[in-house]
Amino acid sequence: MQQNSSTEPALAHIFQSAGGLLSSESEVIGSVIAELSARDGFVSNKAIILRLLEKLEQETDIIQLDIYRHALEYIVQQTPDDLV
Repeated sequence: MQQNSSTEPALAHIFQSAGGLLSSESEVIGSVIAELSARDGFVSNKAIILRLLEKLEQETDIIQLDIYRHALEYIVQQTPDDLV
């Protein structure tokens, strides 16, 4: 059985507590969540982190890299440590 590390309420919490994020980081996270949801049918914190890492590896624009990095830092801070 596959277990998601994020549920809909947890994802909603990310955006409700995103007061420290700039709008560009929030947009990136929202875009990644929408992309993953459409592609996979579910979203987990791990999937968001992996997609942001992919974006960081592919991006060459310094400003966009900074936005991706801040978004990644935020998601990692909001992700609980594995209990296993």
